[in-house]
Amino acid sequence: VQLQASGGGLVQAGGSLRLSCSVSGTIFSRNTIRWYRQPPGKVRELVAMITSGGNTDYRDSVKGRFTISRDNAKNTVYLQMDSLKPEDTAVYYCNRPPTWNETTVWGQGTLVTVSS
Repeated sequence: VQLQASGGGLVQAGGSLRLSCSVSGTIFSRNTIRWYRQPPGKVRELVAMITSGGNTDYRDSVKGRFTISRDNAKNTVYLQMDSLKPEDTAVYYCNRPPTWNETTVWGQGTLVTVSS
C-alpha cells in the first residue's frame, strides 16, 4: 500500500489550497483515510478523516474551513483548505489507519506554509 500526498505550498492568510492523497495497492473504497499535520516544533495532530462510507470528522480548529472528500474512481482523498491561517502552517500527511490484516501506512508529507 502506498499513499502519495501533494498540493502543498505557500499561501497568504485567508487563501485556499487543496491537498490530494493518491492511494494504491489496496481496495481504496474500503479504507478510512486520515489527514494529519505536524506544525513546526509540535507533535503530529489529526486534522480530518473520511470513512469508506463517506462519514467525515474534523478537529475543532478547522471545522467550517476544511473539507475532506474522496473520489473512489480516482483512488484519491482531497483536503480542501479555505480561510487559511498562519497557525495552519505544517507538514500535512495522509494516513491509512491499520485494518484487520494490514498495518498503518503514511504518505510522505506535503508542506503548507501560510504567511500573515
